Amino acid sequence: MENAHLRFGLLEYVRITEKASTRIRLRVDHYIGEDRQAHLLSVFGNDSDVGAITAAVHEKAAFSLTFPDGEMKEVSLGEHASCYKGTVTLPGRKHPVRHLLAVSQELHTNGSAGRTILLRYRREEAWATLVSFLGLPADPSWAEHILGIIEEKKRIEQFDGIGCSPVLITATTGEMLEWIGQGLRAGALNFPDNGGPIHWPRYPLPEVLVPMQVTA
Repeated sequence: MENAHLRFGLLEYVRITEKASTRIRLRVDHYIGEDRQAHLLSVFGNDSDVGAITAAVHEKAAFSLTFPDGEMKEVSLGEHASCYKGTVTLPGRKHPVRHLLAVSQELHTNGSAGRTILLRYRREEAWATLVSFLGLPADPSWAEHILGIIEEKKRIEQFDGIGCSPVLITATTGEMLEWIGQGLRAGALNFPDNGGPIHWPRYPLPEVLVPMQVTA
């Protein structure tokens, strides 16, 4: 975990009322965003600061986000965002750290409207996610062919990210079924030889969230 602080972003929230001005700053370990629209925001701090940010998310407030490379953007999670809070106990620390994970409405219903957001892009992982979210009848071995079509059609867009390398894949269920049908008719895809259940590989979340190595 050497130089871990270099992988974090900084979230700043300023609230001004007639009687007082409040400025809150929290560290960001994971973030997914599309320009000014934040889709996932993971921050940690003390109880009062995390509580204030939670309230601000529900109020559709805007935040100032500084990325690890120094770039800054004003972002918001928009309407109907969901918040999940927890605690993290650290060795040698008297009080636990409060953690907040805020998710946009679109990410909460990921895959709807033909838009699927991924933490990172690997063909096998992307295919398993698309099949699950879009309800496709498919086989793991079809990943190379179908994702090749998606790449050729330039349906993959890089998103802003902290602690991950998120992408958006734009493809509807109807389009995917059409490409599968074309592949089967052309012989590029084949049904499994056996008639039993299809076993999909597992992708542990901690492996997906392994932070990039940062040197001083």
